[in-house]
Amino acid sequence: MQDAVLAMLAKEPSHGYHLHARLRRSLGPLGESMNRGQIYVTLARLERAGLVVGEREDGLPERPERKVYALTPAGQQRVAAWLAEVGWPKPDLAEFHLKLAAAAAARLADPVELVAAQRRELLRRLREAQQAALAEPAGSGAGLLLEGVALRLRADLRWLDACERAWSKADDEIEGG
Repeated sequence: MQDAVLAMLAKEPSHGYHLHARLRRSLGPLGESMNRGQIYVTLARLERAGLVVGEREDGLPERPERKVYALTPAGQQRVAAWLAEVGWPKPDLAEFHLKLAAAAAARLADPVELVAAQRRELLRRLREAQQAALAEPAGSGAGLLLEGVALRLRADLRWLDACERAWSKADDEIEGG
């Protein structure tokens, strides 16, 4: 969640309420259960870590002053590192989806390129799992586990194919529009 919030701030400084709305919009139905308080807790942690700075902004009479959060240089570096990360130790599809949405919204990176980098990493891991499975004796428990790993990686690769189609279509619509 922290990296997604930072990436959303890369586009422009924002209030917690606005960040919450953008994250919920990006996640669609999966974001329905997102608690607004979670955003403020995350922002406070990021501020303590020196990744964002919050400045008070005068509000309207019915809305007292609010904080507007912006990235610090350290926060910008963390966003760049997150976008370049291709690890897939425990796939969090929502986080990867937010990475693509934030990268596109803030024009930080090409989502199709991020998908391609993930695909290369998953293909490397799939090859490793398949080679390890071939080295296991038939019927071994480790072989079964490695087969499960390979099946999961193939499913993730199919999902990345769908991501690439969707983001390529979005790019085509932007260029054509």
